[in-house]
Amino acid sequence: MAWYDEAVFYHIYPLGLTGAPKQNDYGEPVHRLNTLVPWIDHMKKIGVNALYIGPLFESVGHGYETTDYKKLDSRLGTNEDLTDFVKKCHDAGIRVILDGVFNHTGRDFFAFKDIKEKREKSAYRDWYCNVNFYGNNEYNDGFSYENWGGYNLLVKLNQRNPAVKDYICDVIRFWVKEFDIDGLRLDAADVLDFEFMKDLRRTADSVKPDFWLMGEVIHGDYSRWANANTLHSVTNYTLHKGLFSGMNDHNFFEIAHTIRYTNGMISKAIRLYNFVDNHDVERIITKLNNKAHFTPVHIMLFTLPGIPSIYYGSEFGIEGRKERFSDDSLRPYIDLKEHAKDYENNPCTKLITALGKIHKEYLQDLTGEDYRELCLTNRQFAYGRGKLVVALNNDDNAAEINVPAADGEYIGLLYGEKLTAAGGRLQIRLLPNNGEIYAPAEGGKTKSSKLKVTEAKTQEQKPSEKTKVKGKAAKETKKETAEKESVLIPDIPYEEMTVEQLQAVILAKMAKNGPVTDQMRKDVEENIWHNSLVNWANSFR
Repeated sequence: MAWYDEAVFYHIYPLGLTGAPKQNDYGEPVHRLNTLVPWIDHMKKIGVNALYIGPLFESVGHGYETTDYKKLDSRLGTNEDLTDFVKKCHDAGIRVILDGVFNHTGRDFFAFKDIKEKREKSAYRDWYCNVNFYGNNEYNDGFSYENWGGYNLLVKLNQRNPAVKDYICDVIRFWVKEFDIDGLRLDAADVLDFEFMKDLRRTADSVKPDFWLMGEVIHGDYSRWANANTLHSVTNYTLHKGLFSGMNDHNFFEIAHTIRYTNGMISKAIRLYNFVDNHDVERIITKLNNKAHFTPVHIMLFTLPGIPSIYYGSEFGIEGRKERFSDDSLRPYIDLKEHAKDYENNPCTKLITALGKIHKEYLQDLTGEDYRELCLTNRQFAYGRGKLVVALNNDDNAAEINVPAADGEYIGLLYGEKLTAAGGRLQIRLLPNNGEIYAPAEGGKTKSSKLKVTEAKTQEQKPSEKTKVKGKAAKETKKETAEKESVLIPDIPYEEMTVEQLQAVILAKMAKNGPVTDQMRKDVEENIWHNSLVNWANSFR
């Protein structure tokens, strides 16, 4: 199995994350890339083993108007900085792929500047598509040319020109030799020439074992791009849309249909690049009508067929809304030090960390070809991956489903609940707007028993761990719990209550129905989504 088949990706837009200026003055290098070194340890903590970072090379503004393919953007530092950064990633067991922006260049690229200077006499006049010396443009060049996306800032390369092919293939060889990268994400792959992509694939196969080519494809038949002759994988925008749309509409049928559609589109040997947000689309937590759906969406991201990817910052649950004339809010600067406590206190971070560990522990199940629908309604969905059973609920109320499963004991990998399948069926109770991954117990313990209840739940809920809490720590834990349960509940509508008041309401209602276990209390405490808590409080009779 190639490294990318086992990958969990982290996606960084470096100009944004480092807080680089929006425009490049081509001045002295500023070593901002070095500020990303602490993020390597962060990636390890949340279970990531591959990094997609880009764009990185000298450009005018946002990075996709390349002016020099062989020089790190001076706003980020020097080539030596990039070489050192990739080495540090490799030392940590993290593979690295870069953005390959080969469909177009910026206007400051040497070949285009030569055309501007020498016009018809330029040796590079055929490096670009449809250069017309009888035309003009808004820059008053005295000629026109084909661009990408309607932006003359992005000049479309003539990928059928042998000189262009040779140059780009040489760039790839240079990147491997200079930086030791492990693959490329090809920008705008859905408009690249197919013969050009075949040349890129031949180069990729020659430069390094398992060198990976993944292409940005927005829509279409993925098998046209992802196959034995062109690319290894493409971005799964179809699933991206299906996940947030299906959750917002309480429609698991849409999600299940999308999975069947994309699975049927490609060879079983190919794994698509799955994501719920990236540098071009709004953050998933912004797109979700019910923020509590962050949990089931990410359970699907990590357990459905494909290669999961987390966009930097989304593991902290940050918002990001697309603006009409700017993507800046999607590509923010983040100070990692401000999130030092998120590993213990942020439910989004804890969930992603837990899922990363589960993906590693159950790699054979989650990277295999097996995918089976087990239960499907508008609001509940379950499927099998190898020996795992994944169950999801997008309803504001708890739900029960009954699914086919091999007889025996199962344990929830996120929350630790033990269930027993009998007669080939498994009865599952699902929390509101939540989900679980069940694995067969082996000798009373699962293969991932070392994960305990994982970090999606605190260790306080396990009696064996609670006995280890001594002295002051034990007193503080009891004090915190008592404070939560003694919150004054005002006589106002649930919609007007705070999160803490709603949690107190739910705990009080639970107490009327019977003993409140540590598990039940933690379920309430971990739910910080106001709308979800309102619906949960209303669900009691």
